[in-house]
Amino acid sequence: MEHAQQIPHAFPWRTATVVVGIVAALELVALIGIGATRLAAPVRAHAIAAARATATHATAPAKAAPVRHVAALPSHPLLPRAKLSVLVLNGNGVSGAAGAKAVGLQTLGYGSSRSENAPRHDYARSMVLYLPGYAQEARRLGRDAGVRIVSMLDGMPRAQLKGSQLVVVLGGS
Repeated sequence: MEHAQQIPHAFPWRTATVVVGIVAALELVALIGIGATRLAAPVRAHAIAAARATATHATAPAKAAPVRHVAALPSHPLLPRAKLSVLVLNGNGVSGAAGAKAVGLQTLGYGSSRSENAPRHDYARSMVLYLPGYAQEARRLGRDAGVRIVSMLDGMPRAQLKGSQLVVVLGGS
């Protein structure tokens, strides 16, 4: 019976596995290096351009900032408080809070101020909401009422406003 030729010594499998693993790791490091240099080229070019621009600004006389042309909403002169109607909504659940705020706004000169309950009573913060075109008046109302959050009205139908241009929602603080 013929037998396959026997290898006289045991093959060093462990050594071969370690050598192949080292070669694979070196190839991986080389591929990562190549990829990093390819990806870094645009970043490096941008950084160089930014550095040159900064150096130019430091040595050159100050220039006026470029003018940005943004389409502005048609605005009107700031309306007097007496011509504004404010709806005060009680969003904190404290009985009489909206009515007291409405009376306070009338003493400040705001025209028509009405009070109602908000759909919810868990507002954390008070806010002033306004219809488009009344941003200036809303900021003034926020200062007058001690309310820091001022935003455009969204999600409330005009019919619920009952002719008001501004809304104050009273929250917990």
